[in-house]
Amino acid sequence: MTPTNRRGVLRAGAGLAAGGALAAGCGAGRTAPPSASSSAPPSAAPAPHAVSAPPAPAPRAYPGRPAQITHGPRSRPQVALTFHGQGDPALARALLATAERHGARLTVLAVGSWLDEHPDLARRVLDGGHDLGNHTQHHVDINALAEPDARREITDCAARLARLTGSVGTWFRPSRTSAASPLVARLARAAGYPHVLSYDVDSLDYTRPGAAAVTREVLAGARAGSVVSLHFGYPDTVAALPDVLTELGRRGLRAVTTTELLS
Repeated sequence: MTPTNRRGVLRAGAGLAAGGALAAGCGAGRTAPPSASSSAPPSAAPAPHAVSAPPAPAPRAYPGRPAQITHGPRSRPQVALTFHGQGDPALARALLATAERHGARLTVLAVGSWLDEHPDLARRVLDGGHDLGNHTQHHVDINALAEPDARREITDCAARLARLTGSVGTWFRPSRTSAASPLVARLARAAGYPHVLSYDVDSLDYTRPGAAAVTREVLAGARAGSVVSLHFGYPDTVAALPDVLTELGRRGLRAVTTTELLS
């Protein structure tokens, strides 16, 4: 990235605190599972927002694809950049705008409690031509939960998405893990998601390694068909995205939604 580009990207996230507002990476740490008697905050219904646009796309099955998808076809020059959706909304908007300026389309797996706080971002994602999906309600270690709690994490986020967009979202990704347990995969299917979306490239951006390191990590692993895991909420990711997209383009790889990758 040139100094000019870097200053422009960083200005988009200027004034944002890098502390408590930042999202925790799904590959980092574990969160104690809530139980029915837990002190975890109850799920609050989002403020009413009329769905003025047509309903968002619903989940669909991809025959021949596994229940847990880690990558798309290796025969087409496309990759899917997928983002765990939480954190400061200004950083989210900066990432979306950067992608759109480069002609890229992303996949955003939104946390339900984040949508409760920022309901307008659901439609912002869709209006930009990006995929929107479910990343659980509270971003806890879903594989460690008892069945009723795991089900509630999936269905509560699905309800938020349905209220805001008319659809439960096109994808489900489990929180704080790269792969769903058999129980969580079964609960996701019951909630209407035929596939669990995993990934084959982890950017490690949640470790805050700096923009250059995020760029190197993505480009070292990305190839045709790759699904890359990234996060909203980190300035490093905002700063890295232009270089990531430029280099992918130089290699002849186009960043598309996961739906397009698999279609």
